[in-house]
Amino acid sequence: MDSRMKKNATLGQLIGALRRRNGWTLKQMSDTVGIPLSTLAKVEGDKLSLSYDKLERFTARLGLSMAEFLAQGEGPGGTPGDGPPVITGRRSLTSDSNSVRIHTGSYDYEYLCTDLRRKRMVPILTHVLAHTLEEFGDLVRHAGEEFIYVVQGTIEVHLEFYAPVTLRQGQGIYIDSMMGHAYLAKEGERALVLGVCSSDDTNLQGDLIHLAEESAERPA
Repeated sequence: MDSRMKKNATLGQLIGALRRRNGWTLKQMSDTVGIPLSTLAKVEGDKLSLSYDKLERFTARLGLSMAEFLAQGEGPGGTPGDGPPVITGRRSLTSDSNSVRIHTGSYDYEYLCTDLRRKRMVPILTHVLAHTLEEFGDLVRHAGEEFIYVVQGTIEVHLEFYAPVTLRQGQGIYIDSMMGHAYLAKEGERALVLGVCSSDDTNLQGDLIHLAEESAERPA
């Protein structure tokens, strides 16, 4: 079954395939990952699930990232199968204690739901502060794609390969983030936008925060 494992295999099927590939009994896997034998048997039999935190500890004990573990579900050539999807039960609420704030000369960032690691989608609330490209500096580039939605105010979007475009409250834009880009505040002191950045890189959130921290440390 391992070589034909479906991309949308159940959690129990993924665990069972991994256990058999290592030649382990349930008891041996239980000892390795630190999950009681009775619990592991129910999970493999799809009679019980694991919370995201427990699943992350499970994969870490095996020396795998979550992405590597879930990638077992890809069929030959990565073709999606027809089985049921793996449900990990990930959830995160926005709160003051669950965000990271970084101030740069151009933006005030608030990275949301930061307790969830290895996200491929990173939500960010951003106050746009700069009003001119001279004030903003070099255009920003990073991996992935992003969608920006104007919550308050008006922004002017500058892109490497396009003429500037003005977006008002209730309007948005989707772009390739590898293309140089800058958002400027117009018709007021600042604007508020909600951005969602996406990438196959499971460390996207960390990379974006690091990029913002580097920008914050540059002399004005």
